[in-house]
Amino acid sequence: MGGLSPCGGREAALCQGQAGPPAAPNKVVVEAEPGWHVGRGWERIGLGGMICTVLCYLLLPAARLLRVLRDAFFTCRKNVLLAKSPTAQVGGISSVPSRRSVPEEEEALLQQQLEEEAGGLHSSETAPAVGKVSATLTSDWLEGSELLMTSLSNLDVASEVTWCSDQQHDELRTLMSLGPKEHVAVTLAKLPEEESVAMVGIAAWSAVRTQTDHQISGCTPSALEREDEDTAVLGWSLAHDTEIVPVEATAWPFYDTGQFQPFPAERSYHEILWRDWEELSTQPAVPELGSENGPLFEFRVMSYNILAQDLVEQSPDLYLHCQPDILDWSYRLPNLLQEIQHWDPDVLCLQEVQENHYWEQLEPTFRMMGFVCLYKRRTGKKTDGCAVCYKHSRFQLISASPVEYFRPGLDILNRDNVGLVLLLQPLLPEGVGQKATSPLCVANTHVLYNPRRGDIKLAQMALLLAEVDKIAKTVDGIYCPVILCGDLNAVPDSPLYKFIRNGQLSYHGMPAWKVSGQEDFSQQLHQRKLQTPLWPSSLGITENCQYVSLCQPKKSDRRKYSRNFLLQFRFCDAACERPAHLILWKGVTDVKPDRPAHWPKHLTMVNDPDPELFFPRSPGVIRHDLNLTSAYSHFLPQRGRPEVTTMPMGLGATVDYIFYSAEPIENGNEGGRRLYRDGALKLLGRLSLLSEDVLWLANGLPNPFCSSDHLCLLASFGLEISSA
Repeated sequence: MGGLSPCGGREAALCQGQAGPPAAPNKVVVEAEPGWHVGRGWERIGLGGMICTVLCYLLLPAARLLRVLRDAFFTCRKNVLLAKSPTAQVGGISSVPSRRSVPEEEEALLQQQLEEEAGGLHSSETAPAVGKVSATLTSDWLEGSELLMTSLSNLDVASEVTWCSDQQHDELRTLMSLGPKEHVAVTLAKLPEEESVAMVGIAAWSAVRTQTDHQISGCTPSALEREDEDTAVLGWSLAHDTEIVPVEATAWPFYDTGQFQPFPAERSYHEILWRDWEELSTQPAVPELGSENGPLFEFRVMSYNILAQDLVEQSPDLYLHCQPDILDWSYRLPNLLQEIQHWDPDVLCLQEVQENHYWEQLEPTFRMMGFVCLYKRRTGKKTDGCAVCYKHSRFQLISASPVEYFRPGLDILNRDNVGLVLLLQPLLPEGVGQKATSPLCVANTHVLYNPRRGDIKLAQMALLLAEVDKIAKTVDGIYCPVILCGDLNAVPDSPLYKFIRNGQLSYHGMPAWKVSGQEDFSQQLHQRKLQTPLWPSSLGITENCQYVSLCQPKKSDRRKYSRNFLLQFRFCDAACERPAHLILWKGVTDVKPDRPAHWPKHLTMVNDPDPELFFPRSPGVIRHDLNLTSAYSHFLPQRGRPEVTTMPMGLGATVDYIFYSAEPIENGNEGGRRLYRDGALKLLGRLSLLSEDVLWLANGLPNPFCSSDHLCLLASFGLEISSA
């Protein structure tokens, strides 16, 4: 141990009656009884030196512990300063920065506060004016606690300790005795009284009055500055006096790629997830009868997978990135209803609708909103299904056909998915005169998810298209306009997508996983491949996706006769004669069948009472004649990225669609894609989708703003009105 001199030295300074300037933070100051001065050797200090040495060994660990407590205290004070900082303000509303703030800025703010305290300044004179503060309930407390535990574990390597003042000790003991929530209350109590504090997770939600017309003005981010005037502001956004600030999110769990940490979000959720309305037609909302294209019956269609609550609870591993409270149905239901109410669709197609929630909450609410609802639950033990709702003031129901994809005894149709097909008659407003529109066929479905069973997906889609073919075909043999919505669990430009859009698919020998394009299983040794025919003839559906009982063969004289009818030709004269060109093989081809004694020599032909129509099959090819195209382009040119409708495990994909009837362009084919133009049903506009990187900023789906793991799709259509 080296020598110690008065008011200085390496380990301690023992001064009598002298306060002096405050010690530097990296020095150890130990107050001792006056009169003690330590020399340079044991011989010189004697008993007094030994007592001083013992005191040093006892007091140094205590001093180090107090330094740890001081660091924890200043960490809490630093977070309060950051909350008051004007740099955390966003658009007039301040927010607590993420724990990943720049360290230099934090140290500068802390140093500024220390200087103000040393100079005797009051915080009320120097604190910046803050309008509103958003505070995270536990981040300050946890950060101080983590620092405390880390420092306690490093007591042995700490070299120097600085004493805290008595006032700081009292405040620190008070904070240590409080829980996390009480700690936040004490911290916020130090803010000016006129400041209002909005806690994350309990902000009040308010709905904006929905639009009554069917035209949506263009939405731009600059419109956020004029929320009260812009009718296109999101109806399920926060009230004007509060703001949700994203807290630091849990890392996304990936099985093979480690941990994905979303970008820090300093903007509000509704600003990050802002979706523009894309106008695709300049035609006025109520065109004159003498306009170029004639009057249109305009309506909006929404397709939305709302995420059944039972599925959330059955697969919690898919939602580890979400705060638990935003997954509760009591939180999600108001969000979903306000979103639907804001966009105000005329036809609503929902997937993953839990049965008890539908009958107890959704259907009564939709009925109050002016909807007529039809629901089809999945077969088996599944608790969710599909629903189609339409405004009774705009449509009248002609027919409804539920479709079950489960067929006993068929391995290719052994799953519990369902669909729903409606035929609606548009109701024209008064004053149009003697005008009429064709009926509208609306189909909604949720196809099997399993990426490996593309054969089942194709068979399910063939069943749905056969039902649409039956419902949409008029007595004249032409199809009325069709809109097909749903979660198809297939990505754009996959074989399943091309089959719907191009009307044809050659599937023979195709790996089953390739049909939907969701995942790549090409490295697997044993792969299921599609064989011809894809489904048995007993299903009663042709390879043109039509019911056998409803279609006519190309040649009316061709029949498929029954076995009993053909057996009567076993012993006819032609059957008992040896063909001349048959090679003679003794004992095999030289033997004639013996005619039974009871068999008449001259057979009287008996007509088949129930001949079946004969339909020649094209090997490995399925078709349909509905001429469907997508309402979305599946690409965002302004961002140079693909559109995304869902984000499972942090990976964005498009699996939700709105297809509608169009007219194919003659000889129009571009890269294997059939080209279309608008026919009687015209696409007027659509709600833009988002890209994967934007959803990363909001911590994926679901989040506090979007309460489903899918985005809703919304499109505006115009149906031609013709003279009656």
